[in-house]
Amino acid sequence: MKNIAIIGSSGGNLFNLGGKNPRKLLDEIKNQCHAANFHIAAIQFIATEVSMDQAKADSKTSLFTMDEEGEITQSATNTLEKINEQAKQTDEQIAALIRNQTIDGLIVMSAEAKGANQLVIDAAAERNIPIVGTGGTSMATIGAKGANIIAQSGTTGTTNRTRAISFITSLAKYWDMKYKPIIGTANKNDTEISGSIWKNIHIRGIMVSALPGFIAMALVLALSKIPILSGLEDIFDIMIGALPIIIATIAAKQISNLDEVSIVAGVIAGVLSVDGGIIGGLIGGILAGVFVHYFFQKCVHWKFPMTTVNIVTGGLAGLLAGLLVYFLFAPIALLIGDGIKNAIEAAISFSPILAGLLGGLLIWPAILGGIYHAAILPIVLLEMEQTGVSFLGAIDMVGLVMVSAGINLANIVAPREKGEAAAATPGFLINMGFGTFVEAAYPFMFSNKMVFAGAILSAGVGGALVGLFDVRGTAYVPTFTTPFLSDHPVGFIIAMLASFVLSFSITLIANKKKKVGEEGLNA
Repeated sequence: MKNIAIIGSSGGNLFNLGGKNPRKLLDEIKNQCHAANFHIAAIQFIATEVSMDQAKADSKTSLFTMDEEGEITQSATNTLEKINEQAKQTDEQIAALIRNQTIDGLIVMSAEAKGANQLVIDAAAERNIPIVGTGGTSMATIGAKGANIIAQSGTTGTTNRTRAISFITSLAKYWDMKYKPIIGTANKNDTEISGSIWKNIHIRGIMVSALPGFIAMALVLALSKIPILSGLEDIFDIMIGALPIIIATIAAKQISNLDEVSIVAGVIAGVLSVDGGIIGGLIGGILAGVFVHYFFQKCVHWKFPMTTVNIVTGGLAGLLAGLLVYFLFAPIALLIGDGIKNAIEAAISFSPILAGLLGGLLIWPAILGGIYHAAILPIVLLEMEQTGVSFLGAIDMVGLVMVSAGINLANIVAPREKGEAAAATPGFLINMGFGTFVEAAYPFMFSNKMVFAGAILSAGVGGALVGLFDVRGTAYVPTFTTPFLSDHPVGFIIAMLASFVLSFSITLIANKKKKVGEEGLNA
């Protein structure tokens, strides 16, 4: 295990690129050190509440250090002048550790080689330990002292994560040690190391994360129907074009997880993928995320300056992914998307009531079996891509949300057991207020077969009515507003009330029957 010391400050340019959040900056380095089996032996990081370019002697400042238990600690806030005096003691302590051969390497960020960090830099130069860091002025000064700088860069275009990965990659390569960067938060300790980048591709997660964009589009569509707001129709058309960009950005971010770099790559890829619809955006975003991952690794391996690494990674990765979709995949993606939408429309045209009935009957088994988010939700979004509303989206609201609300209300009005009303109330309020959290009905469905069967029956009836009135709508919005976001408000209200009243009534009967049976046994 190698021992590392971290020194520096929140900096001038660095302040705007992560330095203003010093704990997050230091935690990112700590996580990457853990992945490389490096031990952080000491920290001296001076953080001001303003950029060092504007800082004055009385600027509010804190000193971050590391305690004996290996935890990052923050001093009480004081003036920059007094914190600099306090930092001199830490500077002496770390310099002593370097001279005693306790410190093997140094990470530097916007350090003051002729001030608060002078003793550490001098000791590092004497012992010739490897130094990595950012900050053009500070690194130039350190280099002039004859220090062993193995990787350096300015801070422009960098992020906390890309800097940390670059630092540790360079040190690991210098010591010929294995290191796989942490590119995502796997648990509360951020300790899981990523394996293959392909394992980070989760289409369900991408689609769910993109849902707010589709809901915003549906809201614009609904408002555009109001005469005085008819001009919003142009906004609706713009938002349709933005959907592939939203999906591409989310995909690139989730796959590569390199913060702003992956976001930029996703946006570039998404802009060039618009002609392929949301499937084109999905392909472009996935490619961008994969390219970001490999371009970043290669550029760091080749010891490019970190600013250049980010430009290459974010710019070229997004451009290459977008061009591939624009010239190659867009027609195929558009064909697939249109094919799915046409298949749904064909089924509805053949028998809208039967299509709605089957959709309603199958939607609870789909969500319980994990198929809903993997298959149904993406199809809902494909439907919404062109019109802002969806047949399956309407069935979602009628068959899931309203049925869950009915079950929960029945357990509030006539609970089977003590305490069930309190458990059902939050679920009912979320069902009605936000159009989501259908899982609130699970405990009542799983504990009573009649309630479970009633939920499926109610969803089927509601779905059949959606087909009868040929409704297109959406869920995930306040239930009382849903009809106004549909293309058939009256038909949608009838379908919603039918599934709600039926599930409510069946649950009441089931609860009463169960309660009477239990009382008979007790007697």
